Amino acid sequence: MAPDNVFLVGMMGAGKSTVGKALARRLGREFVDCDREIVERTGVPIATIFEIEGEAGFRRRESAVLAELATRRGAVVATGGGAVLAEENRRLMRASGTVVYLHTALEHLHERTRHDNSRPLLAKGDRRATLAALLHARDPLYREAAHIVMESATPSAGSLAGRIALALEERERQDEAAGR
Repeated sequence: MAPDNVFLVGMMGAGKSTVGKALARRLGREFVDCDREIVERTGVPIATIFEIEGEAGFRRRESAVLAELATRRGAVVATGGGAVLAEENRRLMRASGTVVYLHTALEHLHERTRHDNSRPLLAKGDRRATLAALLHARDPLYREAAHIVMESATPSAGSLAGRIALALEERERQDEAAGR
C-alpha cells in the first residue's frame, strides 16, 4: 500500500469517522478526524464556532487544518461533510492521497442524524429537507474529488473498511501498471 493519505469524504452521517477508524486499523495507519482536530485546537464545539464565526469562519479553519493534514503521509483522514465545498480542498486532497466518497442514500443519512443535535446545519427546520438539499448540492463535488466512490449502506463499518481496502489495492495496482 502506497504511503499516501486516504481522505474519506461524504455527507454528515455517511460514517466517515466510524469507517475511517476501522480502515486505519485494517491498514495499520494513523486515523485523524478533521472535525475533532478543529475542536481540540479551538477548545469549543463546532456548533460554537458556527455561532461565533458563521459557516465561513468554520470553513476557513477546516481548510487550514486539512492543508496541514495533507502534509502527513499514510494517514486515514475523515473530513467534514462540507470540506469539498472549497475547490482548493478538493485539489489538495486529490494531490496528496486517494479520496474515497462514502455515498449514502438520503434515507440512511436522515436515520443516522435524526437524533444528533451537534450538527449546526441541521439545527433548524426540516432535517430531511436540509439533508436532501445538501446532498443534491454536494454530491457532484464529492464525485469530482473522489478517486473511488463506495456505497456506504453496508451493514458494518468493518465490512465497508474491507471493501475500501480492496478498492485501494486495486487502484494501486492500476497506477503501477500505468507507470504512475
